[in-house]
Amino acid sequence: MLCRPIADWNEPDFGDSANMPSEKYELGLPNNFTKAVPDGDTFLRDVCETCGFVAYQNPKVVVGAVIHCEGRIVLCRRAIEPRAGFWTVPAGYLEVGETVAEGTMREAREEAGAETIIENVLAVYTIPEVAQIHIMHVARLDPPQIQAGPESSEVKLFEWDQIPWSDLAFPSVRWTLMHFKMVEGRSTFPVFTSPPPG
Repeated sequence: MLCRPIADWNEPDFGDSANMPSEKYELGLPNNFTKAVPDGDTFLRDVCETCGFVAYQNPKVVVGAVIHCEGRIVLCRRAIEPRAGFWTVPAGYLEVGETVAEGTMREAREEAGAETIIENVLAVYTIPEVAQIHIMHVARLDPPQIQAGPESSEVKLFEWDQIPWSDLAFPSVRWTLMHFKMVEGRSTFPVFTSPPPG
């Protein structure tokens, strides 16, 4: 039996649940799943042959911020893979039950020891290659104190011309910094999106 009941699992709202199993399940061994297009769907999904449970795979949401303080920007040197040793803005996966602002402030606290005030949404990047959506903010460091967290080997405030561009962890970090620079000091601006490929 591939799927098994879990008494304490909080089932999300699936909308129309007419075709969902009557009990609550979690996935077990993958060999009972087959690829199929469920009724009323248009995508190929992993469907349990035993109970009909559909294992949806949806993009992860990453939240983060360009955190500024007196003309400088907070960057963290990653202490974990992927891209350990490279620099990034504080960012990470949104947790269940958080707003994007709450997740952004938590990531800043965890990775950079930074308390922040969210000022604006800066950008929404779609990165289908890794099934992620990045929601990036502009935030102010307040108070002006930082300290490396467990996932960072180092955290620093950089002047713009000191940013280690060749050692940034991901392309989205560069996008975020460049988009911030384009609107630095402005209180309102359109939300940026992913640059075109190439």
